[in-house]
Amino acid sequence: MKAPSLPRRYLPSMASLRALEALDRHGTATGAAQELSLTQSAVSRQLQVLEEQLGVPLILREKRRMRMSDAGARYAQEIRAALAQIARASMQLHLDPGAGGLSLAILPSFGMRWLVPRLAHFAALNPDVTVNLSTRLTAVNFLADPFDAAIQYGDGHWPECQSLLLREETLIPVCAPGLLEGGALASAGALSALPLLHIQTRPDAWNTWLASHGAPVPGSAGARFDQFSTITQAAIHGLGVALLPDFIAEQELASGRLITAYGGPTRALGAYYLVWPETNTQNPALSVFRDWIATQTEGEDGLPR
Repeated sequence: MKAPSLPRRYLPSMASLRALEALDRHGTATGAAQELSLTQSAVSRQLQVLEEQLGVPLILREKRRMRMSDAGARYAQEIRAALAQIARASMQLHLDPGAGGLSLAILPSFGMRWLVPRLAHFAALNPDVTVNLSTRLTAVNFLADPFDAAIQYGDGHWPECQSLLLREETLIPVCAPGLLEGGALASAGALSALPLLHIQTRPDAWNTWLASHGAPVPGSAGARFDQFSTITQAAIHGLGVALLPDFIAEQELASGRLITAYGGPTRALGAYYLVWPETNTQNPALSVFRDWIATQTEGEDGLPR
């Protein structure tokens, strides 16, 4: 039995829907036009067509400025999720026309050090599911970004999403051997005399770590880096002390290129999670991947709490 078709009136053009969603997100016709590579007048025409088709005023026009009506803002929020789903489905079809595919956003260092070495095992068990990886430094907006799931750092709570704990984070202060002529420091407070290297995604990491060790908090002075790969190289070359996750520092510590500056591993406030939107819970490829990756978290309970 065929599913009933919807009246054409309630199936607006993709161009009109994208114009409305972009205007709602940017707040100005200029921003929407730039994103869509259109003129402002073209955006205005698309919105006018949409209003006429639906028979509802979506835009409030004040002189040369346009802003969303309450009805328009609600409608934009609802279609945003639909547009993101269409984008995910289209990208998956493009990448894997004959097989199941999963579009996964990953944090660069965690993805490369923890996930990628395990993916050969997943591929051997699930040859029909292809995992496509893209790196992101910040949390994914599933309403706007075409991803089925993401690996993110945080407390496990993201709006309208579900999550699975993969690994808790344990931090170690490390530096090049030449930075400490006498070996590891006798106290955490002694670190304040050395240059401290900061990571942009954890701006309060040093302050939290020092406070937990009863050491003075010097503030946030010091060089900043956007990725763990670059801050690790900075530490190796003697630019200062870096507070690194143990799974990133372990290879350099084993090779002697880095040494522990003080103490031992310390449990961080955040952890790494597999995160997916509630609307994507029944995705078959995601279900297979989620069941598999849950088995990879076993053995992590030995980490310091």
